Amino acid sequence: MAKITSVSPLAPASFPDLPVIEGVRFASIAAGVRYQGRTDVMLAHLAPGSTVAGVFTRSATRSAPVLDCQSKIGRDGDEGAAIIVNSGNSNAFTGARGVESVRAVTGAVADTLALPVHRVFSSSTGVIGEPMKHERVVAVLDDLKSALSADGIADAARAIMTTDTFPKGSATEIEIDGKTVRIAGIAKGSGMIEPDMGTMLVYIFTDAAVPQPVLQSLVSALNRTTFNCITVDSDTSTSDTLLVGATGASGVQITEHSIGFMEGLRRVMLDLAQQVVRDGEGATKLVEISVTGAASDADAHRHAKSIANSPLVKTAIAGEDPNWGRVVMAVGKSGARADRDTLSIWFGDIKVAENGWVSPAYDEDLAAAYMKGQELIIHVDLGLGGGTARVWTCDLTHGYIDINADYRS
Repeated sequence: MAKITSVSPLAPASFPDLPVIEGVRFASIAAGVRYQGRTDVMLAHLAPGSTVAGVFTRSATRSAPVLDCQSKIGRDGDEGAAIIVNSGNSNAFTGARGVESVRAVTGAVADTLALPVHRVFSSSTGVIGEPMKHERVVAVLDDLKSALSADGIADAARAIMTTDTFPKGSATEIEIDGKTVRIAGIAKGSGMIEPDMGTMLVYIFTDAAVPQPVLQSLVSALNRTTFNCITVDSDTSTSDTLLVGATGASGVQITEHSIGFMEGLRRVMLDLAQQVVRDGEGATKLVEISVTGAASDADAHRHAKSIANSPLVKTAIAGEDPNWGRVVMAVGKSGARADRDTLSIWFGDIKVAENGWVSPAYDEDLAAAYMKGQELIIHVDLGLGGGTARVWTCDLTHGYIDINADYRS
């Protein structure tokens, strides 16, 4: 794997102080799944009565752990639950052996924690197409069980990293009916990022009491405007997994109409999603693509993704070049409805194009100065209707090539 020599310039100043979520404990360990001397396995143990929801990659070549998780979501019971995650090997494109590895790991976790196997969820991230040394994970399960701690989430965030340059965490607290509800989550992701459901793994926990169908509905809906609105390189991973566990320890009952809880969960999901983009391989700029005036929200999203995924747009951003012609190109090729003569484009507050032509007030020097910022907004208005979308991406630098050219070395 390419050596990561520095933290992304877009990284938060520090890992956040995540609150303890009553009803879930964490442990992490170095198992040597692929590399020696680095923490690479994490275990989360949820209390009896917890519910679990999830969304996963829609890749046609999704991994054995993803397929196993998908088969288990919705099969809740009164027992506890567990999530076991390894980095270094994605256990993807590994055929029948990959299935055997998932069964070996989840079965051993079930035995270790006295859980039914359908309540054990696994994820793997790392190199594709190499057999998983699952016996190395199984060998450390007793040590993981002994190390389980309510305050171990920060170490868990580090254990799931691959080419990430910083661990990702987010949390919020909401007052509902006079009681405090806590939500905390961790994520990993840096390259192979264009979630279609984030390689990307996300684990979020709350002490609210949420029936599984309600939790699943909320997670699926919020995913559409958070993780499904980010892209680093347009490549959808075989392993993307988002799992949300609700322990119910706070006693606060959540329904599909609990707006405060929904907004809190949305904030955590969006923060983690944007942190993934901030850690995009080789990234030096975080870019929001805002599209308005489209014929529909679906068209707006399609235009935004076309702009965000264009190598020409992304390299222009890396070079701090206000080349708005590349944005015009990306809109035109998206396949969604567009009209040259109603199209307007802004870089930040600077209007660069309108009515199918360069804006009369456009100042190239001002636009070039704006492009030197670390956080940029490109706004496109189609002038066709009320459709809107926001997507987050990063620039494309030589660092991306350096990391991925020798990823398996």
